[in-house]
Amino acid sequence: MGAYKYIKQNFQNEYKNREQILKSRVSEWMKGPSLERIEKPSNIARARELGYKAKQGVIVVRSCIRKGMRKREKPRGGRKPSKNGRFFSYSKSLQSMAEERAARKYLNAEVLNSYYVGEDGRYKFFEVILIDRTNSVILSDPLYSNVVKLKGRAFRGLTSSGIKHRGILHKGKTTKISRPSVRSAQRGIRV
Repeated sequence: MGAYKYIKQNFQNEYKNREQILKSRVSEWMKGPSLERIEKPSNIARARELGYKAKQGVIVVRSCIRKGMRKREKPRGGRKPSKNGRFFSYSKSLQSMAEERAARKYLNAEVLNSYYVGEDGRYKFFEVILIDRTNSVILSDPLYSNVVKLKGRAFRGLTSSGIKHRGILHKGKTTKISRPSVRSAQRGIRV
């Protein structure tokens, strides 16, 4: 895996040094739609790590998500200062939201994984790898056939970013508060 190592380093240096190539790439993406199907991944090394293969039935989509927190409407009649919050952070990550948007648009496909590709002052860009559920090439592949069986992976938090925001990425003593889910652990339900 010699070549991919250098491709990875090249991308990391672009982000660190804020190179002009990355800036021009992001400004190009801004002009396009919020969900755009692309021929091949821009960061091939990362895509291959997450399960991308250049074969029939594998789709890559670039998704654009607005940064920042959710703003609540100003309450009429007022609130006491302790309850007067206007901005609230999402419980989901922006990456999970990008995966869900891609899954909503491409109904015949299932989300495999996603990764970060860039950002500017207002938006973050992610590339989402999708798999066609009905393709015979995908169904015969042992890696993809099990993923395709699980419908709605992005909405149920079964992708890697979903597992992370659900708090079950790691195992151990301190994670018992988030298994099987945070809500059921709080209610005292054990499965």
